[in-house]
This record gives sequence, C-alpha cells and structure tokens, in this order.
Amino acid sequence: MKILVDADACPKPVLALCMTMGRRYGIPVWTVASFNHTIESDHHIQVGGDPQEADIRILNSTEAGDVVITHDWGLAAMVLAKGARCFSPTGREFRADRIDFMLEEREIKAKIRRGGGRTKGPKKRTPEDDRRFEASLEGVIQKNPSRPSGP
Repeated sequence: MKILVDADACPKPVLALCMTMGRRYGIPVWTVASFNHTIESDHHIQVGGDPQEADIRILNSTEAGDVVITHDWGLAAMVLAKGARCFSPTGREFRADRIDFMLEEREIKAKIRRGGGRTKGPKKRTPEDDRRFEASLEGVIQKNPSRPSGP
C-alpha cells in the first residue's frame, strides 16, 4: 500500500495530513506535481507542464490496494478501475458505483460552460473538511490488511 497525492492542486493541510499518516503507519507517500510546484516529500515525482501529465504518472504508478488523493473525477475513475481507493481532499470517497454519474455531471457542466453559461465552483475549504479527510484516510489505512503495523 502506498498513498499517491495529486499535489498540483492539493491543499497544504491535506498534504500535511497524508505525510503525518504515512509516517505514523509506515506507508510511503508519493507526491506528483508539475515543475511549477515546490513540494517537500520523501517520494516526489516532478513532471512537465503538459495537461494531464501528472494524472498519467499517478495512474501508471497506482496499484491495487493503493490510496489516491485527487480532485480529478476522471483520474478517480481510472484508479478505481485498477483496484485502488480514491478520496478527494475533502475526505469524500470516490466509489465505483457513483463515478459514472459524477462523470456525466462533469460533462453536462462543461457543456453549459462551453455555451457561455456559469456553474458553481467548489465550496470554500473548512476545518471540518480537514477532519473529515483525516478520518477517511485513517479509516481506510486501518482497514487495509496489507498495511504495515502502526500505532
């Protein structure tokens, strides 16, 4: 098991929580970001600035049983297909039984924006988001039978 973080748009508190959990449970945390970002990580992969380059690297590095942290619904769908678990930085778990609906919703909103319409953006991040994310990540780590023993 490893934790892979789509670090291009990952909030700093979420990245810090991933690092803390990784150290606590002896799980490697891999961060992937374009060259435009400075990330302090024991396992950092820097990619170029091409669109989707970080997502492709994360996808290629993901194995069954891993945990991926991303905002990207398309990346979430692909890592779920590989048998990984996937969470948003707000602690929301992407699930195989809902991802098709989410991707359809994304396409409908993109179509509205292409037509000149407006859609709502993400809500402002709250301390509750951090608590929910921490609880979600710790819960999946503790339930994973292949994880190294921790506290």
